[in-house]
Amino acid sequence: MATNNGNATTLDAPPGKRSWLYKNRIKLAPWAFLAPGLIFFFIYVIAPIFQSIWISFYHWDGLGPKEWVGMTNYIDLMDDDRFYTSLVNNVWWLVLYMLAVPAGLAIALFLNQTVTGIRLYKSLFFFPFVISQVVVGLIFTWFYNPEFGIVGIVWNFFGAQPPAILGDEDLVTFGIIFAGLWPQIAYCMILYLTGLNNVSPDQVEAGRLDNAKGWKMLWFIILPQLKPATFIAVVVTVIGALRSFDLIAVMTEGGPYGSSNVLAYYMYETALSEYGFRYGYGSAIATVLFLIMLVYISFFLWRMYQDERG
Repeated sequence: MATNNGNATTLDAPPGKRSWLYKNRIKLAPWAFLAPGLIFFFIYVIAPIFQSIWISFYHWDGLGPKEWVGMTNYIDLMDDDRFYTSLVNNVWWLVLYMLAVPAGLAIALFLNQTVTGIRLYKSLFFFPFVISQVVVGLIFTWFYNPEFGIVGIVWNFFGAQPPAILGDEDLVTFGIIFAGLWPQIAYCMILYLTGLNNVSPDQVEAGRLDNAKGWKMLWFIILPQLKPATFIAVVVTVIGALRSFDLIAVMTEGGPYGSSNVLAYYMYETALSEYGFRYGYGSAIATVLFLIMLVYISFFLWRMYQDERG
């Protein structure tokens, strides 16, 4: 028996005398690898969430002393027209942004074919995903320009007066959403392409033997196997819609007259912008946004859990 300073080592000790760590080393090993990531996740994600909720109960300018006001910030939100405008715009983002999921699926089905030049097509559809949201915003700002943009050229070709999309209170939100859909569709396409690579060829062949073609093949054979990809696509799209910020900051800065604001940008404008000093009020907006996001994600997780059990 190996010894260490006259005593038996842990490894050579009889099974009954081995330490608790040694006995549970298989169970503890995954947690040891996960620990660094979990620690950083707690410090930079979980803790700031609770800190933001706590600050929402104060009046604070970010520098001076905090003043406890309880639910005052949330009550003020109920009488804030700009908050309601931002909330309605976020609803539009949620509804229209979900078009990225079926559009991404349709493009993925098209690109999952063996035809000449398919790699070129994949590269073209993949391109929006790899460029920055800031670049996307700048590109569409030029597109929407009524003087030299594509929109202006098309309208002038038909002899019509081109609209100033980013200067129209009724059109600006939809113009920004359309710009955001471009890279989001590419992201959903990538998720579905990955899922299509894992579709069981045996099930597809069995479906063909049962005379399943076209829509029936897609609905009963392909889509059930794409549930994991669909879940991720929906969750990521919902999160992207609710935390939309980059495009609005680049294209309109919330204008004209705050008509394109969403909750994320209004929170920044209230608490962190050049003239923002209401940290408590901004934290209240962030808390409302977090709760909306939590409800959506919890619903999708519950549905996925129910499907797995079923």
